[in-house]
Amino acid sequence: MSLQTPSDQGVARHGWVQALAAVLAGVIAMGVVAGLGLWAAGAADLPDNAFPHVVAATVVTAVGGTVKLSGDAGAVAGTKAGLTVIPLSVTLVGSLVIAAAFLRPLRHRAVAGAAELAGWAARIALLWLAALVAVALLARQTFTVSLGDGTLGDIGGLLGATPKVGFETDMPPTLAFGVLWLAGVLVLALLVARGAPLPARLLRFQESVRPAAFAMVALLLTYVGLGLAAGLAVAATRGHVPETFAVILLGLPNLVWLTFTLGLGATWNGRVDGPFGLPMPHLLDQVLRTPDISTLNLRTLADFDGRVWWLVVVNAVLLLAAAFLMAVRSPARMRVWQHALHMAIALALTVLMICLVGRISAHYGLSVLGIGDLGGGLSGSLLLRPEMWTAIGLAALWGLVTGFLGGALASRVHRRGEVAAAV
Repeated sequence: MSLQTPSDQGVARHGWVQALAAVLAGVIAMGVVAGLGLWAAGAADLPDNAFPHVVAATVVTAVGGTVKLSGDAGAVAGTKAGLTVIPLSVTLVGSLVIAAAFLRPLRHRAVAGAAELAGWAARIALLWLAALVAVALLARQTFTVSLGDGTLGDIGGLLGATPKVGFETDMPPTLAFGVLWLAGVLVLALLVARGAPLPARLLRFQESVRPAAFAMVALLLTYVGLGLAAGLAVAATRGHVPETFAVILLGLPNLVWLTFTLGLGATWNGRVDGPFGLPMPHLLDQVLRTPDISTLNLRTLADFDGRVWWLVVVNAVLLLAAAFLMAVRSPARMRVWQHALHMAIALALTVLMICLVGRISAHYGLSVLGIGDLGGGLSGSLLLRPEMWTAIGLAALWGLVTGFLGGALASRVHRRGEVAAAV
């Protein structure tokens, strides 16, 4: 009879069946959220049974994949299109489900070998790649675009121009970014979960990293919760229920995390032109719907509604709460200046992530003999990008101040002592 080591027993508890269940749970959760959001947005009425293909494309973009847009309108016509956006509601749900499934077999253990964790993650990664290939192959479709009943439509009919636009997955970058996304989810899960085991060599890093990572995740989820409550209140009191639920199910984190950075004092630049609309309140659309690139910050928003200054107060309260949470989960011996430094680094990295995933860029244009790309509902553009380094600097400053105050408040609270003892 052979004896199993603790590592062997751990591997036995999370083999291929458990990895398959984790991957399927994540993909199905993302597909359901994307499908419900697109259904609320009216995508179920797309022709040629395109709905499942659009859902698949949404899942692809949610994990960092690339969906290429294409157009074909014949020799006398031209189309061009581009789209860069991450539906962060879908991303967030998939991250939470996969992280929970990854951590479940590891709970109630203090230490795990590096080989065991790597093997468990590798099983999930291989099956995740296979699932991503299947979803990416489904994410392709072509549509015929109507030129309308006006002059442009008459010209197009006379010349036989039948504009078509479509999309398909760019497979190599999708697989590469999809694996990087999964790696980020698994690493962050290990960093955030207090009860998750780590290799013995990494235990010394948990004192500074784990409390800060947990506080940042709690902060971001709190903003999502507040945004969800606000969205449900809007749906209940002001109508527009399908549109509101479409925003909630597809882009709620896009909106609330953008608002969070604005409350820090960050500036975003953008423009809305044509039939496109942003998944955000009418106030932000007003600021951005200008002939040139617009500046989006507290000052420009306050020109339309002075209540936006309350965002600073909300940020101050929630950041102080996050800093206090980080401090009480840290070792009791940690000094106040260390809390401030950890909070500054964590908040700067969090804002960097928001700036990278919150960008939006979209363009669609159609012309026949050079006519049509100037308006008439046949073209549009959408742009939203941050002034990243200013935002990161402001986040670090906020982190220093709130981290110092949170650490000072936590020094008066009874603490459990070493983080390692509580793992």
